[in-house]
Amino acid sequence: MTIESKFPGVGTTIFTIMSQMANDHGAINLSQGFPDFSPPVELLEMCEKYLRGGYNQYPPMSGVPYLREQIALKLERLYQTELDPDSNITITSGATESLFVAIQSVVRPGDEVIVFDPAYDSYEPAVTMAGGQTIHVPMAAPNFHIDFDRLGEAINIRTRLIIVNSPHNPCGSIISAADLEKLASMTRQHDLYILSDEVYEHMVYDGAIHHSLLTNEELRNRSFVVSSFGKTYHATGWKVAYCAAPVALTAEFRKIHQFVTFTTHTPTQWALAEYMEQTPDHYLQLPAFYQAKRDLFNSAMTGSGFNLTPSAGTYFQLADYSDLSDQDDVAFSSFLTQQVGVAAIPISVFRKEPTSDRLVRFCFAKEDETIIKAAALLCSEKVEQAK
Repeated sequence: MTIESKFPGVGTTIFTIMSQMANDHGAINLSQGFPDFSPPVELLEMCEKYLRGGYNQYPPMSGVPYLREQIALKLERLYQTELDPDSNITITSGATESLFVAIQSVVRPGDEVIVFDPAYDSYEPAVTMAGGQTIHVPMAAPNFHIDFDRLGEAINIRTRLIIVNSPHNPCGSIISAADLEKLASMTRQHDLYILSDEVYEHMVYDGAIHHSLLTNEELRNRSFVVSSFGKTYHATGWKVAYCAAPVALTAEFRKIHQFVTFTTHTPTQWALAEYMEQTPDHYLQLPAFYQAKRDLFNSAMTGSGFNLTPSAGTYFQLADYSDLSDQDDVAFSSFLTQQVGVAAIPISVFRKEPTSDRLVRFCFAKEDETIIKAAALLCSEKVEQAK
């Protein structure tokens, strides 16, 4: 049997490839973005309570009301916005589902969707499945900020949606309040929708704050805003997230969501809701928690030959290896994994057009011992063999 693929140019994701390579060669996996430590003990105990307490059947399609209520309270505290849990918030099976469903909700055949390169790899396939075309607007190293002049040049009558990501994966950059004003002006002028990927909202460093699109009324009224419990509670394998959007967008979102996953694991939703209510300071402590890990990694990398600009957000750190090797980043990442013993992610896979950048991404959401051991390998003489 043969089949004509909808994605003839798409293979296995780089995350799967590098994690498998790390397993095959016994390397420390700083490639795929997941912690090597557990969620809070109290949250695990709450999960067990609801698993054993009879909360194991279908919840409402839009999500457990208790959890949606806690999300609304959190968003009001953080972003001074009042959202209706019933008509503005939907629980999804991971942020990837939220992103996919939001794109299917508004993108029609022939529409154009703008993304900023390096761009997370799930955006374009979802646009393609909706019949749209992805337009890539590059961001330049080392700061990776949106180039609004280039954005203006990319917008035309076919533009339907702009996808933004802050804090940004893989680059670690963050959007400013001034950026939101510029974005609002452009979307107003061209009547566009926005999809804002904010799954790392609680990982912003050096005294900065996360500027959610929910803080800007004009953007809030035309945006899907996506966040992730997996990132916030160190439980990426739970695949629980949510999408906040205005009433009309939420209604369209749910029409599609009900035929993608319909709903999400019931006891986990109840446990997350109770933990949010009882421990509202958990996410407030994350910036200091992860900044300490970032600083530990960067300090331990002193003398490695890598050039590091401290990440402004996420739990990823970019490293420029220009002084170490002329290899392309895919080859260099393979070398690090197979010969040095530390797996990284090449940045070129997130770009449409090639650049001369020599950058790889490391994940520092690891135990301190793991960070120190990985950095020691990256500072070792083995790395010199890449020259």
